[in-house]
Amino acid sequence: MTLYEDLKWRGLIKDITSPDLIEKLNKGGLTFYIGTDPTADSLHVGHLSSFLISKRLKDAGHTPILLVGGGTGMIGDPKPTTERAMITKEQVNKNIEGLKKQVEKIFGFEVVNNYDWIKDINILDFLRDYGKYFNINYMLDKDIIRRRLDTGITYTEFSYMILQALDFKYLHEHKNVNLQCAGSDQWGNITAGIDLIRKSTGDEVYGFTMPLVTDSQGRKFGKSEGNALWLDKEKTSSYELYQFFLNVEDALVIDYLKIYTFLSKEEIEDLEIKNKEHPELREAHKALAREIITFLHGKEEYEKAVNLAEHLFNNKFKDLSKKDIENLFKNQDIKNVETNVNIIDLIVNLEIAKSKREAREFVQSGAISINGEKVTDINTIIDDNMFIENTYIIVKRGKKNYYIGKKEV
Repeated sequence: MTLYEDLKWRGLIKDITSPDLIEKLNKGGLTFYIGTDPTADSLHVGHLSSFLISKRLKDAGHTPILLVGGGTGMIGDPKPTTERAMITKEQVNKNIEGLKKQVEKIFGFEVVNNYDWIKDINILDFLRDYGKYFNINYMLDKDIIRRRLDTGITYTEFSYMILQALDFKYLHEHKNVNLQCAGSDQWGNITAGIDLIRKSTGDEVYGFTMPLVTDSQGRKFGKSEGNALWLDKEKTSSYELYQFFLNVEDALVIDYLKIYTFLSKEEIEDLEIKNKEHPELREAHKALAREIITFLHGKEEYEKAVNLAEHLFNNKFKDLSKKDIENLFKNQDIKNVETNVNIIDLIVNLEIAKSKREAREFVQSGAISINGEKVTDINTIIDDNMFIENTYIIVKRGKKNYYIGKKEV
């Protein structure tokens, strides 16, 4: 299977700017770039698909460059519905440093910052050297611009297309870049860059877009959608990634395996058969989580995530660390609790029961466990020894309801 055929089979190509690109992709030797604006100091899973495509191209003999938009990030790519909030220069610079370190560590790509060349362009040169190549009617016909005309779009946002086209031209002339790849929402910006290069230099360059990866609700992964899964393990732990991908819908898991892993066509098709015949085993989901976490954070982090999941499944917590508990119950409401109190008071203080009477009923019926051990004695005293690492106590009611207490100091 050629590179292009593999990308198509994985559902990773939506549009290409020229059929000539197919042979060039298969042959190798292109220098290409992908871009991201520094709206945060970490990439997220929404970015990961395009960065993995870049690695696929690199492994096939192409040379990748990551452009971090220190210049364009101060403006913001137009959103379909409203203008982006401006972020400060200080935050932009902080985000750039975070992204640069992350990309170099995970992917090993060269990183460039478009602020380095945009900052020296004055307004007259911008209009004479770049603006003159852009027809307003052409710009208005771009999908993202057209969708904003009813609600209004500022000149600042309107100019973003020119700046991104300028980036393509600069990288073509200074880094021999002849291909840009991006998500399908960037088609207008890619073709604008190709037109600028053709009109100003006569050179032929190329672009292709990838379908945007969405969750089960049809929303793309991203910060603005409120469903970002960060590649920085301090923001999104390996355990959180494991739980997310282990629980994706059966209808999505095979598509995600094609997009997010380097498993072969044969391996993925084998997992697809297993997923249909024995969905309860979740072998495809486990493979998805394993491949993503191992690639991003290493085998040890993956094993740690599996270990935490097994502890939760088996309701055993005593040998966990404070950090483990914080990862397991990151989104849980953790309440401060006193020591040397009766279990009934603890249950009421953690809002597990509405009254002491109800708390007693929970304990006596065997519905309560502490740190994985069932407690049925209503006279049990919660002393210092019952707090894991002298910090946390985990109370479970029934099969799935967890409540976390933190020892008051």
